Amino acid sequence: MKQIAYIEKELEPLRAKLNNHNLYSALQSIDDIKIFMEQHVFAVWDFMSLLKSLQNHLTCTTLPWTPVEHPATARFINEIVLGEESDVNELGEPKSHYEMYLDAMKQINANTNQIEDFIENIKQGFSISEAATNVNLRFETLKFVEFTFSVINTNKPHVKASAFTFGREDVIPDMFFQIINKSKTNDNSFSKLTYYLKRHIELDGDEHGPLSLKMIEALCGEDQAKWNETLEVAKNALRFRLSLWDSIANLINTSVEAEA
Repeated sequence: MKQIAYIEKELEPLRAKLNNHNLYSALQSIDDIKIFMEQHVFAVWDFMSLLKSLQNHLTCTTLPWTPVEHPATARFINEIVLGEESDVNELGEPKSHYEMYLDAMKQINANTNQIEDFIENIKQGFSISEAATNVNLRFETLKFVEFTFSVINTNKPHVKASAFTFGREDVIPDMFFQIINKSKTNDNSFSKLTYYLKRHIELDGDEHGPLSLKMIEALCGEDQAKWNETLEVAKNALRFRLSLWDSIANLINTSVEAEA
């Protein structure tokens, strides 16, 4: 655990910036939350590609089946896929977290056209960049998504696991706690969003976060070069998250100023 402890210590300044970001307190009205969700939904979507890429690496998804190198890691990834791709919503209906997020957006009348058009472009065979251009995606949101896919395209399991663990699983509970604590998301008007956030805090904090750290240890082992790459990717993952948060906060502030 020494390497993990070292990485987490190195990430402390970036995580502190993330946990104390002014975005959380900027979420004061339904309109503010709409703006947040309309951009953040792309991070909800690209997470699934990162997760499925890890599943392809760490479990056997080809035929004929053969045993995997790390059964405990395979079980962990499969459990997360089960939860992310086919969790149950507040009504007990099986849905992916992406679909639950879209439902939460629709509950408050946030605009889902951009993300749905983006997905349709992807289904039609357009690249991420082409689809983003076609739907006029914001620069910082696109850069966040492009970083995710640059990690996926390395084809290195430990690099993907780093972005997944330190850029997602290890920080999502704290981020979402701040959203609930500092914003006004406890309003019944957005009960679906509150359920989504609390569900992630429950899963990532209590179960997925600690297991993802064990996955990093299994994939890096005694290879110092892999540990170095893991730290570099972890820092970049948090930097791109901060850039996305900056962009959304600026978008909210601009909207508020325009209404004043």
